[in-house]
Amino acid sequence: MTSTRRVAQALDALRHGWAIRVEGEDGALNLLPAETAFAEPGLAAPLMLISAARAATLKLANQREAAEPHAPVLIRGAEPFDLELARAIADPALDLKYPLKGPFLAEQIAAGEAATAAMELGRLAGILPAFLLGGDPAVTVSDAELAAWKEPRELTIQSRARLPTEALEQAEIVAFRSRDDMREHVALVLGQQSSDRAPLVRLHSECLTGDLFGSLKCDCGPQLDAALGAMAEEARNGGWGVLLYLRQEGRGIGLINKLRAYQLQDQGFDTVEANERLGLPSEARDFPMAARMLVLLGAGPIRLLTNNPAKVAALEAEGVAVVERVTHALPANPHNARYLATKRDRSGHLL
Repeated sequence: MTSTRRVAQALDALRHGWAIRVEGEDGALNLLPAETAFAEPGLAAPLMLISAARAATLKLANQREAAEPHAPVLIRGAEPFDLELARAIADPALDLKYPLKGPFLAEQIAAGEAATAAMELGRLAGILPAFLLGGDPAVTVSDAELAAWKEPRELTIQSRARLPTEALEQAEIVAFRSRDDMREHVALVLGQQSSDRAPLVRLHSECLTGDLFGSLKCDCGPQLDAALGAMAEEARNGGWGVLLYLRQEGRGIGLINKLRAYQLQDQGFDTVEANERLGLPSEARDFPMAARMLVLLGAGPIRLLTNNPAKVAALEAEGVAVVERVTHALPANPHNARYLATKRDRSGHLL
């Protein structure tokens, strides 16, 4: 069995509620996912692994706000954690139903590398990053195997076809896939590819609610449409464009967790605060994967359609030459005005 196959099996196990064993050079942990595990008579554990951001939300006595928000934190309570309590700790939607939790104390983590890998595995599985320590593991995986699974060089082009679109009839769709990753990223190339002109490129992470349902809570759908329109215009003027459609919903936290963040936003939290209350990062997108897609397409230097300087920096760090940042700002509406303000004020977008 390949090492990356074990990562795929670990992600599947977490979604099914099965325990996994995560190994690092400094030790190993058996972990049962709090969100998806099945209740069993007598199921309880003295320790639980959560993120520092969630620990700060729970106001642990010895957990500082300044800690790295998505670092793992090991907690112990006065009594062992049963599954009901573990889920109340993991899910902020239950904070009002279970307001009096604790007291808990954070303890030293001996297997820090394994704990950090567990947080990332939880995010990739699309579940809340909270685990009971213990359980009979269905699969064993290491932090090194996780790093290999995420290696962008594993990505290859699987298929390509002509795809006339409303924006431009001269278009081609290209599908990418890694061997043990079920996500299938795609690129839409508009116009005739040429080495003489830098393409206009847009990195667009999938947004089911915005791209398909027309959600007004974000600007994803209008951004996608405007990007395709700009690239079509570029192609009509002798250039070409590339839209990378990346399968990383909710800035990398997954659809279900994104909807959980929406619930918290309706309670008054901004997008960054909502993600942190879930114990998840506000930015977890895989830009090295996007850089790999551009290399496979032979794009060369690019003009990047974005308001996010972090995207420019991330691509340049992977060796992509960004010769121009092209502004891509759209009007706000009453439902997304605070969302856009948070992107500007807390995430560094130039809006």
